[in-house]
Formats: sequence, C-alpha cells, structure tokens
Amino acid sequence: QVQLVESGGGLVQTGGSLRLSCAASGSIFSINFMGWYRQAPGKQRELVAAVTSGGVTNYADSVTGRFTISRDNAKNTLYLQMNSLKPEDTAVYYCNMRSVRSEYWGQGTQVTVSS
Repeated sequence: QVQLVESGGGLVQTGGSLRLSCAASGSIFSINFMGWYRQAPGKQRELVAAVTSGGVTNYADSVTGRFTISRDNAKNTLYLQMNSLKPEDTAVYYCNMRSVRSEYWGQGTQVTVSS
C-alpha cells in the first residue's frame, strides 16, 4: 500500500505561481509512474504532467512551458511547479502513483486562479 498526501494548493491571481507537493509513504519501491491530474467542475479528470521511474516526463499541451514536474527521491515527494497560472488552471489537483499491480490517489488539493 502507498499513501499519498498532497499540499500546496490555494488561491492565486492570474500570472502567479504555486508549488504542489505529494508526500508518499508505504511500499513506494514498486512505483513506476507518478503524475498529477486535475479535475475542473463539470469536466473529466485529465493528466497534467507525469514522470516515469526512468525520469521521462510528459505534459499536457495546455501546461507545457508553464508547469514542471519533479521528484525528490530522498524525501519520497513529488512536486508540481506551476507558473504563469491562468483562470482555466482552476481545478482540484490529484497526485497519482502506479505500480504494475496497483494505482494510488491523493485526496486532492484545490487550486483557484482569479482573473
């Protein structure tokens, strides 16, 4: 089992920045995929950014150049640095980690970007 605890969400003005954190505990040695998803009201959950155990990153087109995913293996923490935020980035952001057999989700953290 893996437990994920997110933090760092909040209210920010357009153009501002936030950094989300996802602290993982438990059987994290089996994790081979880590990502951030978001879900806006009335919309489906979408992948924002991901990184594999090999360090390969992937970003949604809408956030490329503005968001950066990173991880600190020593702290078992996944980050999402979000710059140049826009009102359309407003959503609940979820941390996601996967192993071959299982998938884990954080509780979500609200990000609100005011215009």
